[in-house]
Amino acid sequence: MNDDERKILAKVAKTIRGLSIDAVEKANSGHPGLPLGCAELGAYLYGYFLNHNPKHSKWAGRDRFVLSAGHGSAWIYSCLHLAGFDLSLDEIKRFRQLHSQTPGHPEYGDTDGVEATTGPLGQGIGNAVGMALGMKVLSTKFNTNDFAPFQGKVYCLAGDGCLQEGVSHEASGLAAHLKLDNLVLIHDSNKITLDGPLAQSCSEDVAARYRAYGWETYEVDGHDLDALHSLLTDVRESQNKPVFITMHTTIGKGSPNKAGTHKVHGSPLGEEEIKLTKEALDIPEEPFYIPQAVIDYFAAKLKEDQQKEDEWNRSFDAWKKGHPELFSDYQKMEHKTLPEDLEEQLSAAEFGESISGRKASQACLEILGKDLPFLIGGSADLSGSDSTMMKEYPLIEPGNFKGRNIKYGIREFGMSAAANGISLTGFLMPYIGTFLTFSDYMRNAIRLASLSRYHVIYQFTHDSVFLGEDGPTHQPIEHYAALRAIPNLHVFRPADAHEVKGAWLSALTYKGPTAIILSRQNLRVLQKTNVSYKDGVSKGAYILQKEQQKPDFTLFATGSEVQLALDVAGELEKRGKHVRVISMPCWKVFEAQSDDYKQAVIGGDLGQRVSIEAGVAMGWERYIGPEGIAICMESFGLSAPQSDLANEFGFTVDSILSRIM
Repeated sequence: MNDDERKILAKVAKTIRGLSIDAVEKANSGHPGLPLGCAELGAYLYGYFLNHNPKHSKWAGRDRFVLSAGHGSAWIYSCLHLAGFDLSLDEIKRFRQLHSQTPGHPEYGDTDGVEATTGPLGQGIGNAVGMALGMKVLSTKFNTNDFAPFQGKVYCLAGDGCLQEGVSHEASGLAAHLKLDNLVLIHDSNKITLDGPLAQSCSEDVAARYRAYGWETYEVDGHDLDALHSLLTDVRESQNKPVFITMHTTIGKGSPNKAGTHKVHGSPLGEEEIKLTKEALDIPEEPFYIPQAVIDYFAAKLKEDQQKEDEWNRSFDAWKKGHPELFSDYQKMEHKTLPEDLEEQLSAAEFGESISGRKASQACLEILGKDLPFLIGGSADLSGSDSTMMKEYPLIEPGNFKGRNIKYGIREFGMSAAANGISLTGFLMPYIGTFLTFSDYMRNAIRLASLSRYHVIYQFTHDSVFLGEDGPTHQPIEHYAALRAIPNLHVFRPADAHEVKGAWLSALTYKGPTAIILSRQNLRVLQKTNVSYKDGVSKGAYILQKEQQKPDFTLFATGSEVQLALDVAGELEKRGKHVRVISMPCWKVFEAQSDDYKQAVIGGDLGQRVSIEAGVAMGWERYIGPEGIAICMESFGLSAPQSDLANEFGFTVDSILSRIM
């Protein structure tokens, strides 16, 4: 970096500070501390270091940057605008306003150049780990001696709070184990949290912790452009394991009365302090001021960025001609291409008379893995129990990324945050597994996946009280309702192997996250569910058994209780009653159907409405109404064999008949 570059980057840093504090002040809301403290880093990364093309923000050959400390969003918006991404100055001025492209925390899909939705602290670290892992998988598959399409690295900026959150521990341990030599985590070490000095709540040596994980660690003055340049350049050229950089900064740098204190963390500076800060930093008082020299600098840099991508494209054109089979997979993975006969392929899976939901799903995965190279699986130390392993493919191991199966270890939250990052590579579709009750550990990452519609699939097994002897600590009761409450998340609870196939077809085609909830115990494979995907599971709910005359009873059920509903219906019919049975594998998919279809399935006078599901009743009132009867769990479970639990909690034909007749 020469003297002219150093001078202009110093101006860029001032501009980032000015834009950020002005945006926060105009919104009367936000976090000015990080933007003031990390301005030199932003200037260096976006003005000099990152290998990207702002005019083509999804270029496959780019570096990725994740702001884990998402409360500092004004910082990244300022950087993105100056660098030339599709983010106007008017949008900076609309910071935190309704329907702006500059929401309070960065959201993937809302803002060009934002690589991940962040804000809940620590998850950005997990996202970055997943991105880096995904990039290692892609580089191993596609990079050749003549050209390496995937050689970008992943850079992540995290604050003290991110590094206290447990998810960062989980993800960082995994990154070290796998030897991710394309991941750089920068710690904005300003020693201040929202409530006050970090020392009031934390006294650990964070860098020592990262060395213990197996990371390479460094320190740098975050306000010294030369020091940042020297360190980051050396790391890029010589990295052989994940790198952790302690970057010492002053939060709110330049604010005469608030710098270095928690007062600058999460509140606007105020008009008078803005004036004093701009005076101290030699920034013109004009709001949202950008020097012409900075504008000219980034205009010239944009041409250089485009030239880098043009050179990559020329090499890529030669590569795809020389490696047609690899290029075919590249296209399949880029576009997530599904075979037209996928349903027919899945029909080849044979299950016998009964099979557990988890085993039926694994049989589907064995078929799906062959034609879907973008599908990549993993489990939180339960692959033998949650049946997520694609047995024909090897494990991903430290330094070896040829496999298709990831052992995440006992790190459910870290796994789900990393899966979000894997999906954000744009070329991979991750599915991850654990027991349904442990979805609680993952919930906030599932929530962010749903908010931003990441294409992640969750295989949750051991789905009800009927897992038996493991007892109430492992028996999910409230989890169906809790997951169904999350917007954009499709929650499937298949009745049998046929519906498991349908759930996978839906999960692969839906542009968002899907939870497939599966039984541990064997379930009879039902003839009535053996209908086409179009006529059955794709509707979210469908009539499994049609009444002969106006129904006296309508039974709604999901999962293992669908067979029970059919058995109850059989007994009712023996008593001269007319019964409709509705299987409802996914409520949200059903709610998206036409009004005519919904009316045909659940509308009108359907007699006594009864729901049968081995979880809490919450939500069923929308289908069974105030006079409906919910056969449900009203307490936690017990440790006992499955048949004893069915008798204890009223999930038998006789018990249900006694309640509804």
